[in-house]
Amino acid sequence: MTIAVGDRLPEATLLAMGAGGVEKVDLGARLKGRRVAIFGLPGAYTGTCSTAHVPSFIRTRPQFDAKGVDEVICVSVNDPFVMKAWGEATGATAAGITMLGDAGGAFTAAIGLDFSNPDVGFAGRSKRYALLAEDGVVKVLHLEASPGVCERSSGEALLAEI
Repeated sequence: MTIAVGDRLPEATLLAMGAGGVEKVDLGARLKGRRVAIFGLPGAYTGTCSTAHVPSFIRTRPQFDAKGVDEVICVSVNDPFVMKAWGEATGATAAGITMLGDAGGAFTAAIGLDFSNPDVGFAGRSKRYALLAEDGVVKVLHLEASPGVCERSSGEALLAEI
């Protein structure tokens, strides 16, 4: 079942690179009592993800702060090493976006937003989306009909509803 507005995000452990190496991130604890924007995408270093989706959140990051959003998180079914390198390469990390890997795809599957396209080498990847969660409950959810499009899930589109 696909996550919907009003649903609580499931408990999940995502991965990040910290000063001492790979760190586990308890998503439930991270969301508790906070307003957090999360955007998910098919993969690091892929076309639309690198040229449209991440840049839209880099451009709008200060406006999320102004609207009382505590954190902006990018989630992809990639390992934390790749997410760290991609965050640095795109400028997302410097912009204050938290880059988290859903290495096994468990979180993505739990929210019903996984897909596969073997023709391009995608197995268990994330559909493109953006959401706002308050205390772990989805308040705004924007899903794209196609993973190659970034319109409804852009930073600008999410900001317009907050």
